[in-house]
Amino acid sequence: MKTIFITALLAAAGYVAQAQEEIPLYGSVIPNSKPAPPGYVEHIDSTGLTRNVTRPTLTVYRPDKTKATGTAVIICPGGGYAVLPTAQRNIQAAKAFTDMGITAFILKYRMPNDAVMVDKTIGPLQDGQTALLIIRKRAAEWGIDPHKIGFVGFSAGGHLASTVGTQFNRPVIENPEQISLRPDFMVLVYPVLLFDPAIPSGVRERLIGTAPSKAILDLYSSEKQVTAATPPSYLVHAADDDVVPVKNCLVFFDALVNAKVKASMHIYQAGGHGFGVENPDNKDNWPHSCRNWLTENGLLESASSQLVK
Repeated sequence: MKTIFITALLAAAGYVAQAQEEIPLYGSVIPNSKPAPPGYVEHIDSTGLTRNVTRPTLTVYRPDKTKATGTAVIICPGGGYAVLPTAQRNIQAAKAFTDMGITAFILKYRMPNDAVMVDKTIGPLQDGQTALLIIRKRAAEWGIDPHKIGFVGFSAGGHLASTVGTQFNRPVIENPEQISLRPDFMVLVYPVLLFDPAIPSGVRERLIGTAPSKAILDLYSSEKQVTAATPPSYLVHAADDDVVPVKNCLVFFDALVNAKVKASMHIYQAGGHGFGVENPDNKDNWPHSCRNWLTENGLLESASSQLVK
């Protein structure tokens, strides 16, 4: 048992070592930012959570060259639009996709906060759109097909991913080259999607405040922004999630179907909230079925197919 544990640690260390490229989203000027008040400093707390992000970044995790497919994902971690989770959780998510031959980018995005933003409602979306823009511009450098870049979002990160995926025609960044800001697919895991004012939500309040107008509520209620142009979507949730109700996925899926968007939904009987890429209450591994869905929709080719071309 000790040997197995040490082997696992060494394997994890080797995997982490592959991710040495951390890319700043911006230069010296961060758009939509205000001078931070005293004490507002980006840091990792004693529990491993990242707080007060002021310098958003992308961290690249590349698959083995023999497995690389040309597909990429931008992973938006959860955290309620208040914090970002531990590095271990992020690495687990990245590894699930690099194991499929997909290049994974973990997005460290800013939390919406009036203290450091001119308009907090667009802060996370700016970082999401900028991340996609950077990867499309540098796709050849990373061996990525610029038409096979998707967003993966967990919990509040699912709200960010869905906002990028449904509001690509509303650029909140400078894009003089008019590069497409539409992701090619979305994978949303126990995501916050509904901004129903009747349901208490810290995610909603942190992003758009406690007394938003109906127009703002509708704008950030992702199910109300679905159109026929919304990217193909794969949804994951647990029926017993008491933090983000499964209704979020059910209503969003219904909107996708009504708009005739390619979509699949994986609902676990149990699992609660925050299980990541491996639900301890179920042996059915959703990344495996997600891989099949990506392949089925032409979004993921085998490495051998790539080499034949």
